[in-house]
Amino acid sequence: MKLIVEPASRPLEGYLTIPGDKSIGHRALLFSLLSATPVRVRGLGDGADNGRSAKAISALGATIVRDADALVITGTGLDGMRAAGAPIDCGNSGTTIRLLCGLLAGQRFATTLVGDESLSKRPMRRVIEPLLQMGATLSGVGQGADVTPPLVVGPASRPLTAMAYPLPMASAQVKTAVLLAGLYADGATAVTEPGPSRDHSERMLRYLGAPLVVQGRTTTVDTRGWNRRLAGAAFDVPADPSSAAFAVVAALIAGAGEVRLPDVCINPTRTGFLDVIAAMGGQVTLEDQRNDGPEPTATLVVRGPAANLRATEIAGDLAVRSIDELPILAVLAARAYGTTFIRDAEELRVKESDRIATTVAMLRGFGVTCEANPDGFTVEGRPDRPLDAAHVQAHGDHRIAMAAAIAGLVASGPTLIDDADNVTTSYPGFADALSALGANVQLAQ
Repeated sequence: MKLIVEPASRPLEGYLTIPGDKSIGHRALLFSLLSATPVRVRGLGDGADNGRSAKAISALGATIVRDADALVITGTGLDGMRAAGAPIDCGNSGTTIRLLCGLLAGQRFATTLVGDESLSKRPMRRVIEPLLQMGATLSGVGQGADVTPPLVVGPASRPLTAMAYPLPMASAQVKTAVLLAGLYADGATAVTEPGPSRDHSERMLRYLGAPLVVQGRTTTVDTRGWNRRLAGAAFDVPADPSSAAFAVVAALIAGAGEVRLPDVCINPTRTGFLDVIAAMGGQVTLEDQRNDGPEPTATLVVRGPAANLRATEIAGDLAVRSIDELPILAVLAARAYGTTFIRDAEELRVKESDRIATTVAMLRGFGVTCEANPDGFTVEGRPDRPLDAAHVQAHGDHRIAMAAAIAGLVASGPTLIDDADNVTTSYPGFADALSALGANVQLAQ
């Protein structure tokens, strides 16, 4: 699939509903499998990734029934999962396969996890190693620098061994996998992070009644004396801030009368991109703030163009809190005065593409001066003239394709983006959403 983007001819305007957050959606589905009571899940996006998690829990014994705008999931409880009749296909979803590793590590049956060509190249050692230390049986392809799917998890012949595990790198996926395995361990399993990562799992597992405590950057699951029962009534999946970031940056660089994005998750571990925008001089207003569920939400509002954006540094905890938004923030940096430095973002190397290399290549296609570094990149802004019209290769990475589409709104001519099929895994209807705001974005085969 290709995307064809024309330069914006007028300010963007409109009220845009963003799809449900993928990270929260995955967890709502997978954790509902463990509930002893039916769980209503509302707000799931239509992306292929969450669909993979839904199919996975069905294969492991859950039943899923659609009821109006919700899915009603009847899970198996903590100890009632059944063996899948065939390998579970995780498609392109790294979250699905990594969280399933933790969920399945303590089961008394073996499960094979497979993925598409892209997922089959992604590294899994960082999630495998702590699970092996807990006594899990887990293997994949390769014995060298890393291990890749297909993976075989289980069977476990006894309870897993509880442990204290210091994460080498902040990672919500690895943290969650260890905590899920900890539900099948014989004591207190503690995960300590070197920096902040998304805390959706902690919030949602506590809601279900897991014996989980957070102290500073250490999260502990202690099964001693626990009745081994998880139960919940509903999960409401808020709008995805990572997807909202594309519309926000589009409004800031192309200009906006008023763009409103309702019910967006503003969990502090997910709003690093808003802090970066503020540091660069952009204004995003948070209205209708609510905190009546596991996740806080707000309506994001952008009015007018962002004049005189200035370069900044994205590093440390801020880089972790904006890791998925760094490609689109790089586009914003291309319209700022000065040079923006992105550091401490080496995790970008192991996303759907090497996002350090692909972000730099994408920006260079638009005539932006930028340089790749081992843990990030630099972007030299060019705010006083349009970007060059570009022909961009997205390398199958949805975030690179969508970031390039936003850059195309301020280019000197039409922009063509190749290999953009995986946009449907992240943001189905992305082109229609931008068009609804007044942009000219078309899909082509």
